[in-house]
Amino acid sequence: MDQPTAENALARLERLVGTWEVEATWPENRIGPAHGTTTIAWHDSKAHLVVRSTVDLPEVPDSTSIIGCDGASDAYVQLYADSRGVSRVFRMSIDEREWMLWRDGIPFAQRFVVHASDDGDTMTGGWEIEEDGVLHHDFAIVYRRVR
Repeated sequence: MDQPTAENALARLERLVGTWEVEATWPENRIGPAHGTTTIAWHDSKAHLVVRSTVDLPEVPDSTSIIGCDGASDAYVQLYADSRGVSRVFRMSIDEREWMLWRDGIPFAQRFVVHASDDGDTMTGGWEIEEDGVLHHDFAIVYRRVR
């Protein structure tokens, strides 16, 4: 029996590959702004992306994520872990203009949405966090490709 491959789903991830300068800002300057770097590169298998992020604020953890997909359904997931010892699983979608991550559950739901510029070298958006059963803006984020 022929098995479906992830070729098309993996091709959509290519636009994320690179080194990105990151700036995050919080409402009412609760903390930050934060500046850092995110590198997104293919794992040696060419079947997953490895995402490594560092930020210049001690309140913001460094993180590593693995992005993969199911070749049969084109569904994406991101496995996230950070320097606090937190690990989470996010569902994910991506197209030419939008990258989205989301999760439900304990201790709260979260959603990340960024939109790409026409040239693909800037992504702008932010994170939302659940409070009292409703998603609210948590912080804004801008990615600028440096290579």
